[in-house]
Formats: sequence, structure tokens, C-alpha cells
Amino acid sequence: MRPRTALLVGSALAVALALGGLVGGVLAESRSTAPPSAVPGALAQRALSGTAAGVTSASVADLEEQARVRPRDSSLLVQLGFAYQLRWRETADASFLPRSEAALRRALWATPGEPYAVLGLGSLALIRHEFRKALAYGRRAERLLPGSARPFGVIGDALVELGRYDEAFEAFDKMVSARPNLASYARIAYARELTGDRIGAHAAMQLALDAAAGQPEPTAFAHVELAKLELGLSRVSAARRHVLAALRALPGYPSARLELARIEAAGGRLDLAVALARRASDAIPTAQAVSLLAELLDRTGRTAEGRRQRSTVAVIDRLLEANGVRVDLESAVYRADNRIRPAETVALARLARADRPSIYGDDALAWALARAGRCQEALSVAKRALRLGTQDALLYFHLGYTERCAGNRAEMRTWYLRALEINPAFSVRWAPVARAALRDG
Repeated sequence: MRPRTALLVGSALAVALALGGLVGGVLAESRSTAPPSAVPGALAQRALSGTAAGVTSASVADLEEQARVRPRDSSLLVQLGFAYQLRWRETADASFLPRSEAALRRALWATPGEPYAVLGLGSLALIRHEFRKALAYGRRAERLLPGSARPFGVIGDALVELGRYDEAFEAFDKMVSARPNLASYARIAYARELTGDRIGAHAAMQLALDAAAGQPEPTAFAHVELAKLELGLSRVSAARRHVLAALRALPGYPSARLELARIEAAGGRLDLAVALARRASDAIPTAQAVSLLAELLDRTGRTAEGRRQRSTVAVIDRLLEANGVRVDLESAVYRADNRIRPAETVALARLARADRPSIYGDDALAWALARAGRCQEALSVAKRALRLGTQDALLYFHLGYTERCAGNRAEMRTWYLRALEINPAFSVRWAPVARAALRDG
């Protein structure tokens, strides 16, 4: 399959957007000084942009009180529904998600066909990894909000996870053409990254930073995403500069601390990396943050503490599942990493791939099969995970591991070298494994 989206290869349109497309529209909305209840789309924009939230518990309590007084005010209920999603992003407390659903469904009950309630349910479905449901809500929102860019973000995100890449990239093109802003540029960056154009992804993410226009949360988000791209290009100093800029824009931003931990680990400063990962996981205890902390603890010889952190990951997954979030894919990769009940992990990975038939669904299944010793079966699936040309070193490492498991040591060397060439610090845990295997022949 060859993506047919113009913006993915860089075009005159991208240049035009960079020069003149960053005014008005959603950006003007997001800078509005009106209170949240007066701007129906403002919280929606913040929730759908993927940036840090910046909605306090006091703001949510105020909206809840207003909703008690005006229980049939659909606009107010939509605000509350999106505010809960933003609090979820701010705290990683999954109990906000059922509350978001209840508020948005009450809004639809009060005003059938309320477009932002539909859009909010689509956003919630993405958070819960219910991608077919998200796509249906996104399509419905597109009909209810003609000319709006926002539904295309939900549509495109869902299509990416469903492995329908051409359609997803078309949706992102429509989004950026309708409203060039941080949310649309960030999606173009991700699309380019998926297709192996890391330089183009960096250029699009730079446009996203420009579009943030100095606002603290969006600016911090964009700097962190640029840091990830820079680290993937082995430009460690540039990655550090972006992370420090993110922390200046939004002091204490947990995503920036987590990325700084990876950067310090790449430079061999493991004790500092542990401290940063610990602060990030204490602030927002996500599975990603806790897993990184566990890997860093292992690297520094604190394996008992690393095991304790890993037990926390299982607790986090159970809390997410209890609040409607599907974590099959992430859980399958984590379980395969740690060889937790391999046969069950393969079954879980099959379910995850059925729900998310994307390159990462393929990778999760291939990795589970390889770690279960079913290496010949894993090979074709692992190769399929590379079908877009994505320059993700972990995908290449997984293929190299699978080749070694299947007895193909020459192929293993090819893929391990490729993984380390793409990003020498691609994984705290697995990059050293690849280097050791290459040294040992």
C-alpha cells in the first residue's frame, strides 16, 4: 500500500500553511478570554488537541455545580464531559471517563443530535481504544458539523488504529486544510512518521509549535513531541533543548520529565534518569511512566524495586479496564516483554490485533509469538509490521529477535544493526540486548 496523501510528502501547500495559515479559527477560539461555559468548542479543542489539560479540580467542581442547577443545559453538560476528559489527561484517574460518558449522554438526552456531545463521545471512544465506535461517532460529527476540522481528527485517529492508513491520511489532510493548527499539524507529523519521513515529521511538528503561539500547555506538548523526534534522529542535545523548553513553558510537566529521563538514560546518566522517571510516575502514574522507571531501576541494579514497580503496572491496567479502557495491545506487549504466561499473552495479542489491525497490532502479535517460542509463525507477522516503512527502531529489533529465535543469525544482525542505526537509544531495556548480541556474533 502506498499512501496517496499530498501533505505526507511535503508540498507547496505545507509551505503556504507555514507562512500564512496560523491565524484565526480554532487558535483564536483557544485564546478566547470568555469563560468555558460561553465557548462550546473551547474545551473540545483542548481535549481533542492532545496537549496537557490545564483544567483544575475547582473548574470541574464549578461546572458540576452549574450542571446540578441547570440539568438540561446541553452546552454546559458538553463542557463538563470534555472537562472530565481533560482531568483524566491531567491526573491519569480513569474514574473521570465514566463521568465524561454520563455527562455527554445527558447532553444528547437534553438536545438530541448535539454535535459536540457526539464529538465528545468519539473522543472518549478513542481514549478507551474503542476505535470502530470512535469512527462511527466521528462520521456522525462530520455530518453534524459541516466545515469543521475537528471531526477529522477523531476520524483519522480511529482509522490509523484500524490500519486504514490511506483513509486516515486523507482525513488528516482535510483537517489541516480546513484549520491549520496545532492539532492538525501534530497529526500530519504522526502520519509522516508512520511512513518513515522523520524529517518531514519534524517540519510538521515545528509548525505545530509555531501554532501553539506561546500558550503554556500546547507549547510544552509540541516541544516534547519535537524532543521525541530529535531523540529518534540521535540528536540528543537538540532533544534536551526541547524538553527544557517544555519545562520552562510548563514547569513540572510530567511528559517532559519522562522524556528527559529517556534522554539522560541515552547519555548514560542512569541515576538522574531514575530520579526523573520517578517524579514523572509519581505525578501521573501511567503504565508507560512506571514501566520506564522499572526498566531504569533494573539497569542500575535495583531489580527488587523494579519488580515492585512492575506489579503497579498490573494494578494500573485493572483500573483502566474497570473504567472501560481496552489495554489489550499495550498489555500484550508488556506481558511479552516480561514473558508473563506466554500462551495467554499470544491469545491476548490476537484479540488486540483483531481490534487494532494496524502495524502496531501486527508487532504486538509477532512479539508475543516470538517470546512464546513460536518464531516461524511470528516472522511473517513481524515483517508485515514494517509495511509502511516506519522508522521505529523497536519494530526492527522485534524482527531481529524473531529471526534469531528462528535460527537466522545473519538476518538477526541485519535488523539489530538497522534498529541501532535508526536510534541507538531506542529502548532502555532492549538496545543493550541488541548491542550485546552483535558483539557476541
